[in-house]
Amino acid sequence: MTDDQEKPGTPASDDWTQVSRRGWIKTLVSVPVLGVFFYNFLRKRAADEAKKQAVMAELGVQESGPAVIANAISKPPSERIRVGIIGYGGEGEALVRHAGFAAPDWIEDARKRVADDPRDKQLETYLTQDDLNIAITGVCDVFDVRAERGVAASAIDVRPGNGGSNPPAKRFRRYTDMLESGDVDAVIIGTPDSWHARMTVDAAAAGIHVYCEKCFTRTEEEALAAHAAVTNSNIVFQLGHQNRQSEAHNKAREVIAANILGPITLVESTTNRNTPWGAWVWDIHEKGSPETIDWAQFEETAPNKVPFSLERFFRWRCWFDYGTGLAGDLLSHEYDGVNQILQVGIPASCVASGGIYYFKDGRDVPDTFQAVYEYPDRDLTFVYSATLANGRDRGLTFMGHDASMRVSGSLSVQAEYDSTRYQQKIEDKLIDPSQPMFTYRPGFKGIDAVTSATERYFASRGLLYTYRGGRRVSAYHLLIGEWLDVIRNGGETSCNIERAFEEAITCHMATRSYLENRKVTWDPVRRRIV
Repeated sequence: MTDDQEKPGTPASDDWTQVSRRGWIKTLVSVPVLGVFFYNFLRKRAADEAKKQAVMAELGVQESGPAVIANAISKPPSERIRVGIIGYGGEGEALVRHAGFAAPDWIEDARKRVADDPRDKQLETYLTQDDLNIAITGVCDVFDVRAERGVAASAIDVRPGNGGSNPPAKRFRRYTDMLESGDVDAVIIGTPDSWHARMTVDAAAAGIHVYCEKCFTRTEEEALAAHAAVTNSNIVFQLGHQNRQSEAHNKAREVIAANILGPITLVESTTNRNTPWGAWVWDIHEKGSPETIDWAQFEETAPNKVPFSLERFFRWRCWFDYGTGLAGDLLSHEYDGVNQILQVGIPASCVASGGIYYFKDGRDVPDTFQAVYEYPDRDLTFVYSATLANGRDRGLTFMGHDASMRVSGSLSVQAEYDSTRYQQKIEDKLIDPSQPMFTYRPGFKGIDAVTSATERYFASRGLLYTYRGGRRVSAYHLLIGEWLDVIRNGGETSCNIERAFEEAITCHMATRSYLENRKVTWDPVRRRIV
């Protein structure tokens, strides 16, 4: 607002507010041009509402309100759980922050962001999280700088629920020392993929609960071993697919259950990025050196040992020695979303292709990738494609005979012109196949029929946050909270060991097909990729 604009509280503003709503409408309608406009606006609004009610009656889906998701966090939590973090890199730090323990300089930076832009909600979202009633009692990282940063976060006093500070966590140089210390009840594993299986197996043997980042394992053999270790233990396991807590994904399950799409024969999903950061060319810390990094320990699980390399340490996702490439890092999220919504399990076969077409920087994982999965028992094909050299958003789309559904942070459903189910309503112009029948936007108005271009824009956006009771909340926080609640009260996590195994095998099928340049299949009897 400029200085010459009227501000609330001026006489002109006071006079305006004295006009009643009814008087304002009468005044507006009395002006010929505006009156016609306003009349047409109200008539169109009434017509749109009638269309909306007709569509909703046909679909049989809840018109508004949140998706059906039980509150994952017990109120109040029954006892404090001691948690250790193994791997306090970018993802590990994010997980600890969403569990309620932000690094001190993150708090400082967040305050500056709010001062610069009051619309920035990161600090508010952090502080309004539920207090999960945990203590970070152990930090393990092979890079000294990150380990020290994790210890500082463990004692932070700016916390959700005014929880106050805790004693600093103990720093462990090897994760096995943490598991044997008696100081932790549960661990969060945020290491490179090459360590996930070994750490999960050892934690299960020690009776320590596990929250593990994706991809579940680096190889098929590791997936079999880790699955056996967890299923033969009494621990609670959760794999880190935060979309399990997305309201849009759970609303999509309701859409599928109502058979709104008709027979689904094709699902397409993509992950496109167009920045070096998005292609895992991450920053190399200025304090990284052989003196501050335990390189021998970092390389311990790698099949091919190489001399000390800052690039490999900080950009490990670029090599199959440590990670799982596009399959385990990005396809894994998309597959888990499809598995959550359709419960498809492990595919019968996979054909994958691609190559290193843009980032000629010494990496051996592809920067362009495609995988085609077949589910003949479901009459379904799932196609995934990605490029790290183009940022076009193509989304996750479920294609049925009667309608298509696009899912990201929001959801939209659009009828097919040649739909059998909606043929009459299309002919009666109650449904316009050129427009979505409805969208679902968490945190807004629930489902809105006959949507606008603005609504379609919101429906196309992804997010790291979701909404509960109209409140913006981190999906990471909810997934960690669910895991802790099951530890305390029993039950089953949403991304449990069975879902983790399905994810791992599905991703490894794509990697195997790419590396061996052939079609691979899953043998459910022998439990092997062949």
